Amino acid sequence: MFSLRSLLVLSAPAVAALSLPFATDSTSGGRVAPAPSAVALDSALRAGYRWRNIGPDRGGRSIASSGVKGRPTEAYFGAVGGGLWKTTDSGENWTPVTDGLITAASVGAVAVSESNPDVVFIGTGETCIRGNIMPGDGVYRSRDAGKTWTHVGFKESHGISKIRIHPTNPDIIYVASFGKYSVPSEERGVFKSTDGGTTWKRVLFRDDKTGAIDISIDRNNPNVLYASLWEAYRKEYQMSSGGAGSGLFKSTDGGETWTEVTRNPGMPTGLVGRIGVAVSGANSNRVYALVENEKGGLFRSDDAGATWTLVNDKRDIRQRAFYYTHVFADPKNADVVYMQNTSFFRSTDGGKTMTTIDNGTHGDFHDLWIDPDVPEHMVVANDGGGAVSSNTGGKWTAQDYPTEQFYHAVTTTHTPYHVCGSQQDNSTLCVPFNWNASAFGLGAGGRRGGGGGHGGPARHHVRRDGGLVHCRRR
Repeated sequence: MFSLRSLLVLSAPAVAALSLPFATDSTSGGRVAPAPSAVALDSALRAGYRWRNIGPDRGGRSIASSGVKGRPTEAYFGAVGGGLWKTTDSGENWTPVTDGLITAASVGAVAVSESNPDVVFIGTGETCIRGNIMPGDGVYRSRDAGKTWTHVGFKESHGISKIRIHPTNPDIIYVASFGKYSVPSEERGVFKSTDGGTTWKRVLFRDDKTGAIDISIDRNNPNVLYASLWEAYRKEYQMSSGGAGSGLFKSTDGGETWTEVTRNPGMPTGLVGRIGVAVSGANSNRVYALVENEKGGLFRSDDAGATWTLVNDKRDIRQRAFYYTHVFADPKNADVVYMQNTSFFRSTDGGKTMTTIDNGTHGDFHDLWIDPDVPEHMVVANDGGGAVSSNTGGKWTAQDYPTEQFYHAVTTTHTPYHVCGSQQDNSTLCVPFNWNASAFGLGAGGRRGGGGGHGGPARHHVRRDGGLVHCRRR
């Protein structure tokens, strides 16, 4: 089943009734069922309708987030079904910045240049390959902080896993491409650009069944990189995570050549699946790897990947590994490491013990940006969208924007009628059809939100593909 965040709801009172001929049962003389018939709506009738967002303000799944070094009030998150969103006031308000400017609805990777913060790259499509996923159409670049976008490649890849930009040279970019979800494809692996994304060279590749899933750059020596490959697929009726193609790799020459470290001493034996990797900005010898394996968990290296030690095999950081397996190293303290799963974990002893720092934000975590200058400042992505914290997760900003994914929609007989739906990873809820009406000059606005609701007009921008969507006569 496809799951689309946007549900298109047509205003019933404004649609002309359509009469369909009935088939007749010759034995009984009764009318049994409508006969198939092609019905074309008059173009003039269609021209009289337009779409508008009817909310509600409740975020949905996100697997990509980034802050902006040197601009602490700015941040981005990618909605898996609703494009890229940006805040300029530390997460208090968010605005969609890709609507109508790119041709994919799903944004699954985002990176902002530290040396030129107007340069933003996004990768489309989902690579946390759950039962229902939305593919993308490659990588886009903005050189004006999200105002305009240019497609710069990877049109044949269903999902871009990660994008990393050299910390001092905005022209050097690395892309981890998953490739196609269900069939062999060549646009897999790690790619590098040295001209700002105009051209790309594939620098790490295993085979046409194995994509790239993570990249980490050593801040102290950007020629040192770690990357992981993942052999996996998702079909309509089946999925697989792990295989001979999966592995962890290291480069010491800016990604031009790579050495596999998957089987270095201390690493697990047997089948390997998804791997998350993070090198510490505080100590280049400290590397963390979260490994999907029968005896997997969090592994730590203190000699730049030469040898490894399993430091934590708790189920909390290993469950549903194909969907999670995310690890992030603190830029200032080598013993501080973050792991994401259904909860958000922080360790201050190199991964041995953990505490949760969810603190009221949504569950199911998929990405994290840590400010390299002020590590207490974070931007997280989870199944409720993006959120910002200025105190190491002690408090998170609200996720009140219309990026939820709805599985179904129905209308009620209320006056005004309500549109109701069931949201992915959340409850069912309803919203009056005239929610946000004042933003369109349609008279008195409806109430914001569904469920119990709360008063006042919506303050968020009109969505092309957000929340519940309603079509009505002008």
